[in-house]
Amino acid sequence: MLSEKTRIVGASAIGNVLEWFDFAIYGYFAITIGKTFFPHQDTVAQLLSTFGVFAIGCLMRPLGSLVSGSIGDRYGRHAALNVSMTGMAFSTFLVGILPGYETLGMLAPILLTILRVVQGLAIGGECPTAFIFMIEHAGPHRRGLAGAMATGGGTAGILVGSAVGALLTALLPPDVLQDWRWRLPFLLGLPVGFLGIWLRRRVPEPPRTGDVVAAPVREVLKHHLPLLFRLAGIAALGAVTFYIVFLYLVSWLQFVDG
Repeated sequence: MLSEKTRIVGASAIGNVLEWFDFAIYGYFAITIGKTFFPHQDTVAQLLSTFGVFAIGCLMRPLGSLVSGSIGDRYGRHAALNVSMTGMAFSTFLVGILPGYETLGMLAPILLTILRVVQGLAIGGECPTAFIFMIEHAGPHRRGLAGAMATGGGTAGILVGSAVGALLTALLPPDVLQDWRWRLPFLLGLPVGFLGIWLRRRVPEPPRTGDVVAAPVREVLKHHLPLLFRLAGIAALGAVTFYIVFLYLVSWLQFVDG
């Protein structure tokens, strides 16, 4: 049997693993996704469309964090994490089975965009709520370690996603990979999601301190706006580096360097 601490770490980290795994494989197969879902004859246009849909998912993340935070404050962290995990797992899986443009026509890129919106909302809720979940369980003297361990789940997802993409590219001929086997990593979203919900099932709700603020967004904007901008700036440093290295660079090496 897993100890309670192990279950807490696993339950908190697995959502971030799935989140960044999806981000990594989407970027790794961006050119293939563009050819599958977008009707443009020009490869550059296909790639830009693929990254445009990716950006829409990113823009949904702040809204997802607001929704998840509201659910977590009112109904508990478990409820918020289960909602985000379910949305993320099913949307990732559905990307893997979604027919392409040749089958659905313009409906294919529309459905892909909708799925990325759902993923963005789910990811925006999963990441901060999982961090809070671990930090609240950790107590006042181990919060830094708990936050670092939650971040480690995201790093593991990036590495696993990139490794899976590299492995498939190395083992399969380009035409076979282009056909349908690029979808295989996306299909893993569903079993990983079920595993995450199972791990969270027996983890207790973290202790809560203080009262729920009636209007938390207004409270932040009124009293903590400078801190919010500083934190956004710090987060942007890592985010820009990640997207350049793990998304754009892979496409650049394929498209420009061959």
